Amino acid sequence: MTQQQAQSILEKYNKEAFHLRHARVVSGVLAYFAKEYDPENVEHWAVVGLLHDIDFELYPEEHCVKGEELLRGEGAEERVIRACMSHGWGLSGARYEPEHIMEKILFATDELTGLIGAAAVMRPSKSVQDLELPSVKKKFKDKKFAAGCSREVIADGAEKLGWTLDELIERTIAAMRTVESE
Repeated sequence: MTQQQAQSILEKYNKEAFHLRHARVVSGVLAYFAKEYDPENVEHWAVVGLLHDIDFELYPEEHCVKGEELLRGEGAEERVIRACMSHGWGLSGARYEPEHIMEKILFATDELTGLIGAAAVMRPSKSVQDLELPSVKKKFKDKKFAAGCSREVIADGAEKLGWTLDELIERTIAAMRTVESE
């Protein structure tokens, strides 16, 4: 599946600008990490980023369950379905535990991109370009800030990757900078 095909599928089930932007950001973050960990499959990683929340807007109570059905109906490969749905492991009825490096990065960065994005818009620049680790860590500690972004999932994601929380945050900021500059 190409990114263009994935974008069309995404837009079939998602209309809200917030969800479309989130998909684009996560897609860019995964593509960024793919260049390091799986350079021959950058587009595959980007497709997974685009489609990971395919069911969230229409079926929030069945997130990462209904997505399997939707993606199968769209002819997605099993590896795309598995990767997309694995980010809901332990949070929803998702049946796939993140195992592949891409799945672990998706699990770790999905919530974190929301927190970083929220921290960025609070800055005068409204940008991640000048956002640094201490600012994000301060927001991370404030449970009321971007309360919908699970700190537990972010920390668990860092652990699954064998990264420190600081490393995960710094690397995700760097990845988001490349998305924002596109």
